[in-house]
Amino acid sequence: MSAILSIRDLRKTYDGGFEALKGVTLDIEKGEILALLGPNGAGKTTLISMVCGITTISDGQVTVDGHDIQAEFRAARSLIGLVPQEIALQPFETVLNTVRFSRGLFGKSRDDAHIERVLRKLSLWDKKDTQITALSGGMKRRVLIAKALSHEPRVLFLDEPTAGVDVELRRDMWGMVADLKADGVTIILTTHYIEEAEAIADRVGVINKGELLLVQDKDTLMAQMGKKQIEVQLAETLNAIPPVLSDFGLRLGAGGNSLIYTYDTKGERTGITGLLNAVSNAGLTLRDVQTRQSSLEDIFVDLVAGGTA
Repeated sequence: MSAILSIRDLRKTYDGGFEALKGVTLDIEKGEILALLGPNGAGKTTLISMVCGITTISDGQVTVDGHDIQAEFRAARSLIGLVPQEIALQPFETVLNTVRFSRGLFGKSRDDAHIERVLRKLSLWDKKDTQITALSGGMKRRVLIAKALSHEPRVLFLDEPTAGVDVELRRDMWGMVADLKADGVTIILTTHYIEEAEAIADRVGVINKGELLLVQDKDTLMAQMGKKQIEVQLAETLNAIPPVLSDFGLRLGAGGNSLIYTYDTKGERTGITGLLNAVSNAGLTLRDVQTRQSSLEDIFVDLVAGGTA
């Protein structure tokens, strides 16, 4: 596969010297879904805004399917769709006219068949003559997506697309994203919902304080950086971890009747055998043992905190 979006040493410095983006370099392949994770103020929206031509670039280069976004703005921008965080729609316009108008802004000829396909895919066709003001928040977000797809972009940015929507609608939108990928659309998704990245992304990027900490295949990331926990459930209730077990870095589970041990899946030895022997030698009665693989959320928190997961 080849990169449809290429970002090289992209920087944004505001008046006063604040660096919102610090030399981000990234290639995004055709037809992939990249989830960009980061806390508030990390630089996610700044990055998207620069690629989409909303915010000026301080330094660096971005190309979309070979078109430089500054030197060949029209050609590059015609390939990009953006679904912003904020819902900004004309309240008294109809759904159909809103989406048609967006297509016209990109100089595309009228194509009612395409607009109908988009609205049907987003379950909006029965609302085509409804004014925006009469729609629910979730439906308004669908209209934003329809607007972004109206001019048939090959790269789609979704900036916190499911913020504030209910779980059912969020899952519907995940399904829609999967359908778009099947149609060959490249999707860059920013989100605070870690489960979105786990559910639909091919790769995950983590950004913090304007720096891209890593970009990695989701499954590889979790395999390489993940940890496992083993919870040793006891017949006894403890008030504190016995001194003889202090070398294992244990923590006491809720209620005091379990010991939680975290180990690195990359390590040559897990230490589990030694732990279980030590538990027995301490005179404790083992009732059950459970394991849990760390989630992408655990990895994300560690990275942003400056750890190595």
